[in-house]
Amino acid sequence: MAELNAKSEDPALWSDPEAAQKLMRERTMLEDRLASLAKIERDLEDATTLVELGEAEGDAATEAEGLAQLKALRAEGERRQMEALLSGEADANDTYLEVHSGAGGTESCDWARMLLRMYVRWGERRKFDVEVIEETEGEEAGVKSATLIVKGHNAHGWLKTESGVHRLVRISPFDANARRHTSFASVWVYPVVDDRIHVDVNESDCRIDTYRSSGAGGQHVNKTESAVRITHIPTGIVVACQAERSQHKNRATAWNMLRARIYEMELEKREAKATADAASKTDIGWGHQIRSYVLQPYQMVKDLRTGCVSSAPAQVLDGDLDAFMEASLAQRLSGRTATVEDVE
Repeated sequence: MAELNAKSEDPALWSDPEAAQKLMRERTMLEDRLASLAKIERDLEDATTLVELGEAEGDAATEAEGLAQLKALRAEGERRQMEALLSGEADANDTYLEVHSGAGGTESCDWARMLLRMYVRWGERRKFDVEVIEETEGEEAGVKSATLIVKGHNAHGWLKTESGVHRLVRISPFDANARRHTSFASVWVYPVVDDRIHVDVNESDCRIDTYRSSGAGGQHVNKTESAVRITHIPTGIVVACQAERSQHKNRATAWNMLRARIYEMELEKREAKATADAASKTDIGWGHQIRSYVLQPYQMVKDLRTGCVSSAPAQVLDGDLDAFMEASLAQRLSGRTATVEDVE
């Protein structure tokens, strides 16, 4: 830390803005980790003191309070240990997250909306900034597709574990006969490309379309063609943005999304993940799902890659995803398979 502080005080540092920004990011990250470690040490000392005091005075309540704090510190320590393993080239970056409805019509559009809400709630729990930058509504309910941008440290590192097909089993609210339906939706996560990463995209390789943003009607209808869609012809990648009223801003965001998608594609090749990812990004239907959410006839969420299970789907759908993400990261990093105990 002393070395980074000394470099940051060098007047010549900002003669190279890119190198200066990289150094300042590294310094801020290290400061955060050191502050977190110091806090854990203080809290550990306080909790140990409470336990010792409770034992000495026969105060069961004080001892229980100290033990509860120790349990919470253990969980925090494990979470920090997992974060330390997020060392991929783009793990620390902000991220885009796309949700697409699949087989099942209105049912799947509604399921896509539920997934969208789940990731927004997860981001809120972690105090990340979450913004919807594109959304195409379903004909009757839900969304056909939507794109979020999630801003926060290690946002991509955590959310990259969610890419794949998600399956829902429930009694349909759209079926008058109250029959059980199975719905599918896909999730695709790719990092925001920042100034450390250079991706060249030839504009001649792209087709740019503008259209009117979708809205709720009335005064919210955008009467100008401010929404932008860019198709990268060599790869077939399509991105769209309609978050702003300005076509210029939407175009800039769409270009950033396209560069991020192309960068993610290159990352997959370099990290030798192409085979696994191709299996999770094929048809949005049977045989390709990574996680099942069963609401009827029993209550269970199961990750089919790691074996992680939760018997509280309502909590999972409200954004309680950390156990599943941690299990998936642990499997990627160590090769071990998670068990039910990992989510308890």
